[in-house]
Parts: sequence; structure tokens; C-alpha cells
Amino acid sequence: MTLTQPAAGIPVRTATARTVLMCRPEHFTVSYRINPWMHPEAPTDTSLALRQWEVLYRTYLDLGFDVHLVDPIAGLPDMVYAANGGYVLDGVAYGARFQFDERGPEGPAYMDWFRADGFEVREPVSTNEGEGDFLLVGETIYAGTGFRSDAASHDELRRIYGREVVTLKLVDPSFYHLDTAFAVLDSRGGPDSVAYLPKAFDDASRAILEERFPQAIHVNDEDAAVLGLNSFSDGRNVVIAARAVDFERQLRERGFTPIGVDLSELLLGGGGVKCCTLELRR
Repeated sequence: MTLTQPAAGIPVRTATARTVLMCRPEHFTVSYRINPWMHPEAPTDTSLALRQWEVLYRTYLDLGFDVHLVDPIAGLPDMVYAANGGYVLDGVAYGARFQFDERGPEGPAYMDWFRADGFEVREPVSTNEGEGDFLLVGETIYAGTGFRSDAASHDELRRIYGREVVTLKLVDPSFYHLDTAFAVLDSRGGPDSVAYLPKAFDDASRAILEERFPQAIHVNDEDAAVLGLNSFSDGRNVVIAARAVDFERQLRERGFTPIGVDLSELLLGGGGVKCCTLELRR
């Protein structure tokens, strides 16, 4: 195998194979409206959603990921957004408790899967939407609130995992989960290990991000509008929305390898790459 020398000043990035949970969008449609992206009056194409999702699934396999699948359930069209199904760290799965009744049954369905796969499951008390709002950088959990997950769930995270939990408040309803406005590029941490959309956060949260990640990538409005930040990285390869072209450029300049995929049909439900991906950390 021939290794190419990176250009001067560009960091050398290291990939780490991931273990993830996904759910095929066999029942995907937009039949209700619980976020600004959803328009139930507009048609959706379940077969197209499946084909696009399959490309993401195959991309992960090609990257050497260990991909697990949870069975989709009829009547739960948003179950494809597996990231919201819980938060898994240190072999412990903290279950989801959804803000809206339409998604409520997803929480128990995912907890059943976690138990069957050998995880210790902690039942949620507070409203939370899993890894959609909880992202690990280094040893710190960054936890979103403002639209879906209640700040009280951040206290539950602290008790369960014994980690530092930093609260970030979202203020733009189009970016209602943390993973729509904040991307972890290198889970080991560091000043350049994330990307985010500054305007999605309140002033106090922006100050935290600026202090902790002074070399972070800031995406533009166009890339944010196609959920470009809703991406998933193994530390070197970053799977992103294919239309997030400036984000792709910035990633390459930082030594990452962006891989664009088209999930435009699932975007109609308000989700992208990361929404379809729940990381399993034993």
C-alpha cells in the first residue's frame, strides 16, 4: 500500500473503525409535522428513501464499520433516525423519552434492542432524544437543549456516566437537535475537532464553543440548510451531505476525507447522515 505524504501544514488524520446502529426506512413517510422540515402535504417516496439509505449503509461497511440493524416498526416512520433512539457509552444505554407523542413508542423499541444486544439499559426520567442531542468529544459529553431534550436529562447523563456534561442551548428551530448544528470530526478532542453553525446557539453556548474549540470549522448557511453538519466521522473519513460543498472543501483543507451521500428524501423528515447513525460504545 502506498502512503501519500500530506501537504505541509495539513494534519495527518487517523481513522478508527466504528460500531453503529441503523434502521432501514421501510416505513418512512412524512405524515405529521414536528419540525420545520416536515410538510405532510408534500409527497414522499419510500423506495427512494430506502435506496439512498442503502448507499449510506454500504458506505459504512466499506469503511470497515460494524453495522447493526434494529427492525423497523410499522407506524413509526421516523424510526430510521436511529441517533434519537438512545445514547450508548461505556456499555450503558440511556434510553430516549421523546418530546412528541408521535415518536414516543420508538424509545421502548430501541431499549428492547439494547437489552437484547447485552447493554445495560437505564430508563429515562427526563425528556431526551438520545445521540441527536448528546455528542461525545474527548471525555466530555456536549448536550443540547432548547427544543427537544430537557436540561434535566443532562443531570441524568452526569449521574449515569460520571463524565463532564456541557450544556449547549439551541435557538434556531430549524436546528432542533444538537447533531444538526454541531459535528464531531475527531472524537479524541482537540481545538479543531468539531464543526458547528454559530448562529444556531445562544450567546453563552457560542462562548463555550469558541473557548473550547478555537480552531473549529464554521459552516455557511447554505451547507447548514442541507444538514451538512449532520455528519458522521471516524476521525479521518467524514460522511456528509453531498450538497454541502463548502464544508467538503473545509474538511479537505483540514486533512479529512469527506464522503458525500445523497439523503435528500430523508431530509424531508428533518434528518441526515448522523440522524441515521447511533454509535455503540461498549
